[in-house]
Amino acid sequence: MKHTFFTLLSALFLFASTTNAQNRKLMVHAVAFYNLENLFDTCHDEHKNDYDFLPDGSYHWDGNKYTNKLANMARALCDLGTDKLPYGASVIGVSEVENDKALDDLVAQPCMKQRGYKYVHLEGPDKRGVDCALIYNPKAFKVEKYFHKLYVYENGDTTRATRPFLCVQGKLAGDNLTVIVCHWPSRASENVFREYAGKQVRALTDSIHKADPSQHIMVMGDMNDDPDNTSMAKYLGARRKMKDVGDGDFYNPWWDVLRSKGQGTLSYQGGWNLFDQIVCSRNMLDLSGNKEYKELTLYNYHIFKRDYLLQQEGKYKGTPKRTHAGGVWLNGFSDHLPTVTYLVKAM
Repeated sequence: MKHTFFTLLSALFLFASTTNAQNRKLMVHAVAFYNLENLFDTCHDEHKNDYDFLPDGSYHWDGNKYTNKLANMARALCDLGTDKLPYGASVIGVSEVENDKALDDLVAQPCMKQRGYKYVHLEGPDKRGVDCALIYNPKAFKVEKYFHKLYVYENGDTTRATRPFLCVQGKLAGDNLTVIVCHWPSRASENVFREYAGKQVRALTDSIHKADPSQHIMVMGDMNDDPDNTSMAKYLGARRKMKDVGDGDFYNPWWDVLRSKGQGTLSYQGGWNLFDQIVCSRNMLDLSGNKEYKELTLYNYHIFKRDYLLQQEGKYKGTPKRTHAGGVWLNGFSDHLPTVTYLVKAM
């Protein structure tokens, strides 16, 4: 009987909730982000520097490693959101994917195929050949429009190219939702390059809000910066406290997760960073505290952890279990942990 009940909820994307001693039906969706750490196929793509991920490359990337990588990624992606929802995540932003072939092979994995996941991906100019993509369950999220916004080096640098911002618009729970998936310039570059990204994404979201104030906007990705770094806190306008979120700003719940709880999504030299963030526009917040949830509202969030995602022994115990480390194939997952948010709307 219990299995039948949850199967019905899964089909309808409903979740029963009790609030203020009154039974209320809430539609609940999980929206997540995961850096897949080099999901490359085994073939060379022209104009891409993918040579490390070929059978004769430095990682000796062959069919066996690729098959295991796909299975590992699918396992993690299918588990996202299942802490609270039997049907998993409705929308998942991902980074570090090479091409459509890798994504086709990923959504063809048994658990992904069973959910019916599809994806949005556009080839970008990144020299290494990695892109962002959006994986979604079409039963929940109805994609209407998508496009790239190219990253611009504001200092006039034309010798490099990096990941564009992938903007996907559609309907979730009947509300207009824009998801912008990012992978900002790495920490090998100066802070200013990520600050450029923050300014450019803010300009994009401002234009979207101006054109359609009904849009609920979520900016997500591997920002290569922490929540309190200038790119996020100042230029994107992602605030630590809900009360400080003004028009056009965003709420960043991960700020307290990192600074108050000491939790992160990647480990470096014995400390934690939280680069993998999902921030929400002001109209997705319950600022009044009345819990009416008349439109999509941020309800909860967490860093997704499973034992299989973490090193279980040795010097790096408790840190993300990577695909490779020190030149050794670990058959792991990623050097990042995923993040998950939960959105609710009253029925």
